[in-house]
Amino acid sequence: MVYYVDGSVKVNGDGSSEKPFRRINEAAAVAMSGDEVIVRPGIYREDVNPINAGKEKARIVYRSEKPLAAVITGADVFTTWEPYQGDTWKLTVPNSYFGSYNPYTTYVSGDWLNITVPVHTGEVFLNGKSLYERDTLDKVLDPDFYEPSWDREFTKHTWYTEQDAEKDETVIYANFQGKDPNKELVEINVRPHCFWPVAEHVDHITLDGFTVTKAATQWAPPTALQEGMIGPHWSKGWIIENCEISHSKCSGISLGKYRQQGNDNKWLHYKYKDGAQTQRDCSLIAQLDGWSKETIGSHIVRNCDIHDCGQTGIVGNLGCVFSLIENNHIHHINNKRNLAGAEIGGIKLHAAIDVIIRNNHFHDCTRGIWLDWQCQGTRVSSNLFHDNCLSREHLLKPECAEGLGLGEDLWIEIAHGPTLVDNNVMLSERSVRLAAQGVAFVHNLFGGAITGVGRGVNNGSVQYASPRYTPIHKQHSTAITGFMTVLHGDVRFYNNVFVQQEVRQGLEDLCAPLRNDEWDSFNLECGTIPYSGYMKQADWEKCFEGYCGEGADKPRDRYYMPLPVWTGGNAYFNGAKTCDIEEGAYVDTEHKVEVSLKEENGQYVVVSDYMKYLPKVSLCATEQLGEAFEPEERFENPDGSDIVFDTDIYGKKRVDNILAGPVAG
Repeated sequence: MVYYVDGSVKVNGDGSSEKPFRRINEAAAVAMSGDEVIVRPGIYREDVNPINAGKEKARIVYRSEKPLAAVITGADVFTTWEPYQGDTWKLTVPNSYFGSYNPYTTYVSGDWLNITVPVHTGEVFLNGKSLYERDTLDKVLDPDFYEPSWDREFTKHTWYTEQDAEKDETVIYANFQGKDPNKELVEINVRPHCFWPVAEHVDHITLDGFTVTKAATQWAPPTALQEGMIGPHWSKGWIIENCEISHSKCSGISLGKYRQQGNDNKWLHYKYKDGAQTQRDCSLIAQLDGWSKETIGSHIVRNCDIHDCGQTGIVGNLGCVFSLIENNHIHHINNKRNLAGAEIGGIKLHAAIDVIIRNNHFHDCTRGIWLDWQCQGTRVSSNLFHDNCLSREHLLKPECAEGLGLGEDLWIEIAHGPTLVDNNVMLSERSVRLAAQGVAFVHNLFGGAITGVGRGVNNGSVQYASPRYTPIHKQHSTAITGFMTVLHGDVRFYNNVFVQQEVRQGLEDLCAPLRNDEWDSFNLECGTIPYSGYMKQADWEKCFEGYCGEGADKPRDRYYMPLPVWTGGNAYFNGAKTCDIEEGAYVDTEHKVEVSLKEENGQYVVVSDYMKYLPKVSLCATEQLGEAFEPEERFENPDGSDIVFDTDIYGKKRVDNILAGPVAG
């Protein structure tokens, strides 16, 4: 059955082509497995609640008839603004307008949110761009620049809200900097989602070709119901494709967690257990509640343009398992910087078991990808990263990095692997932050540093030990087999290219006094040098000789020391530095190579001359990488088959002249 929706018709119909429904929700109420909902061009101001589930081979498909011309928005237009003072205008809205959810009385809140000035889930938009909330009316009437924003010049466009209790009204004041809000397009967001099932297990839904924008979403930590502007809400087999997704207050897409009874934002309300413990509880409770490959995850997000969201482009804990995220453009995430704390990035995933993130483009994000806890079978492949590290010059000061760190292309935190990072181009000054083990880097181009090595495992206690123990899973499964902290090491570097690029003096000045920090080394030197002092496998194995069946009185440091590191086929330019155990690397001290980006017809091309100096290297495959130590799992495909790195970032085969880096010879 095919249903049609057309918001421009004056009379609601029966869903036929000749008599379409006026609202998407009317089609969502009747669409069944195998049905398709075609939405004609127009703006649909609604929170779509898909009622029924599809089946794996008979999906329910929601499709924009013309790509991106059907717009689902969480915002409404108001043209009843009244002049107040100077450039500031006043809007009054009856609280009954908002129904059960008023974004202007609802604050952004949740575990790991780190802000000193509260903000609401509501937003005010001028011609599609969101204004900056202030906590007093005076700061709207006479606004200052907000320095942490990546878009500093717009930050004097401000707003403030208060309640008129006597009239039961929401009052909003906004400074439009000389614009008339009744002549411009001015919207305020009024709905918490745009396409989100109220029920769990609404499986096998496709959302294709929509523009989705401006929802008043809530903060989405891993210990809460993770809400997004779009999301499957604890289901299986969704496909979100060919969409433009933007201007969510917090997260654009959530592939994340359901609301757990007694454990929803528990750390926010019950301070006697550390947040790491409540996060461990989340995984165990979910397992008891039926979290498995058969019931949850296996989603696809592809070919989407995701931008200008306050917290994340894509977020997920537990519900993201076995998913594929590919061919997306993810950019300008958390640029307003009015939200801070953990859980921020272009993509932020916990428990990314057998998740593949490939062929995406990340730039101008507070950080590109953050993989946190339970990265087991995760693969980050053939992505382009750049400008994800305080890329604006005015941000190079401590107050602009506070609460968020400096940012990087990829952060892997407190995980045991196997996590495979291959064929990527990482050009931010901080390419990778690594407080994890069980990671393999193969055929990447590093234009920035590896930082955080040996840090970020303990949880901030001064007097007592506070290691973070995270789950280990049965191979290619959600089943938990144990818990362990991170020992560091257990990292492989094969056939990578490291090019030391010029580091801005302001960034160097910002990092210099922070190098003893327990969470981040603030290293800015490109290369494997942070692993100097680690052991090769043979030396590590010698530490265990003669200890079989030893008594309880023997020292056991060998079980808790850093794990070995493996290297081979790497190339270093412009002063990039090897670690002290690396042998056989190509270190070019003769040539100065350049790496830059060039935009051609909307596509970015990496331009460099390093390839003409590279020697041949050996083909790398799963067999060479061995196993991640704790889960004892190989670096392999989700189906258990071997990976051979015979294809480059562009899909071109590596044949005879195999070179280091992401591009074939």
